[in-house]
Amino acid sequence: MTETTPVDAAADPAVAPAAQPAADSTVNPTQACPIAPVVDLVFSRWTTPILWTLNEYGQQRFVELQRRIGVITPKVLTQRLRQLERDGLITRTYHAEVPPRVEYDISPLGRSLAPLFHSLAEWSPNLAKVEAARAHFDTHEPAHRRP
Repeated sequence: MTETTPVDAAADPAVAPAAQPAADSTVNPTQACPIAPVVDLVFSRWTTPILWTLNEYGQQRFVELQRRIGVITPKVLTQRLRQLERDGLITRTYHAEVPPRVEYDISPLGRSLAPLFHSLAEWSPNLAKVEAARAHFDTHEPAHRRP
């Protein structure tokens, strides 16, 4: 019977000290993937379409934004707009008129994401290749390997 034992970095000079993390240490997710917080912030379900719409079309009233996005409910749009305002990615302007008017616009911080949106739009023709790869996988891999 073969028994494995932990490698002692001090006893074996071939093992690099960096390969032996402390028993109580954990990897900070930001260190493991520094873009993860950005992805979480920008690519949540409705954040991307809202930011893209405001970047592409400029200042919008609530109803205009809802129409351009399509299937988003008023409740969800309200929640996302509040969060984006809190995050500093959009601005909300209240006009004290009768009836009251509220307009949303992308902030300079939100606009700094425009090159990212542009890059993603340029990459979008690759979606056809993704679909082709999925079709190939689904027809050539056994059922137990399919998602």
